[in-house]
Amino acid sequence: MPRYEYRCRACGDTFEVQRPMSEANANAACPSGHDDTVKLLSTVAVGGVNAAGAPQRPSGGGCCGGSCGC
Repeated sequence: MPRYEYRCRACGDTFEVQRPMSEANANAACPSGHDDTVKLLSTVAVGGVNAAGAPQRPSGGGCCGGSCGC
């Protein structure tokens, strides 16, 4: 089940709520009980960097996945 991150405008707390995707746009009260919250945009990291700080290519099948050497 996905987790959604929210920030409370009243107290400034950031918190997560785990709920089904069908409820992704539902409002969420903060743990302190405030209703004035905003859903934060989450990012997903794909790949990463190596020890030298250079981007790493994903490995695996498929042409640009690294198996064909392109």
